[in-house]
Parts: sequence; structure tokens; C-alpha cells
Amino acid sequence: MTIKQLSIFVENKPGRLAEITEMLAREGVDIRAVCVSDTREFGILRLIVSDPEAAAEKLRDYHCTFSLTDVLVLRIDDQPGGLAAPMRILSDQGISVEYMYAFVSKGNTGAYIIFRVEEPEKATALLTGAGISLATQEEIKNL
Repeated sequence: MTIKQLSIFVENKPGRLAEITEMLAREGVDIRAVCVSDTREFGILRLIVSDPEAAAEKLRDYHCTFSLTDVLVLRIDDQPGGLAAPMRILSDQGISVEYMYAFVSKGNTGAYIIFRVEEPEKATALLTGAGISLATQEEIKNL
């Protein structure tokens, strides 16, 4: 049960993030979560958005270099161990987490944890089999 994440190549110069986020705003794309990793020359802007396909179409129109990546989104309770339990399940089965970041939603008592793994289908089966909730693309859209 994966969702689509936009990974956008961004030159590390003033105004570039403003240009990209303004373009998405003009197109009515709502950003749900954001993560930026960078070097001196460039960065990777990772976004979870309300409509990844529409955002991808607009990014193509603006000649942005990007990819759509499959990620998992955990829905966890805000309590000690909320993240530890799913991480232990994955670790015990030899599934490494490549990266993760999080967001909260208005009116929600928990958090959404976005993460990428090598074997998303196996991770999905393990987590849902243990009763851990994963968000869907539709759920993200309707937040």
C-alpha cells in the first residue's frame, strides 16, 4: 500500500524553492509533507502532495527534473513506542529504512511517518499483518 512521493532535483540557489512551491500553489496542489536534503550545489526536495499526478504534469511543463517514488506512510499514535514497534517489525525481518520524515494533520492525534524501503510490498504485508495502519493515497488527498 504505497503512495507517490515527488523527488525534485533543485539547484541550491536563492529563490528556487520559492519558484517550485509557488508553481504548485498556482496549480492548486496542496503540500502535505516536505523534506529537503542538500549538498553545496543541489538538493532533493521530497514532497507528499494532495495530487501527485497533477503535480508531476506541472513539473514537466516547468522543465523540472523529478521522479515519482513509492513510499509507505504509517499512521501512528502519539505515544511512547508508536514508532518503535513498526521499526522493530521491519528490522527483525531484515528490511532497512532508507529515509523517513513525518507530518501531523489538523484534528489528528497521531502522526504520519513517510518512509522508503527496498521491499515495500513485503513491508506492507508485515506491518498490516501486525495491525499497524498505513495511509492510502486517497486518505492523503483528503487530509
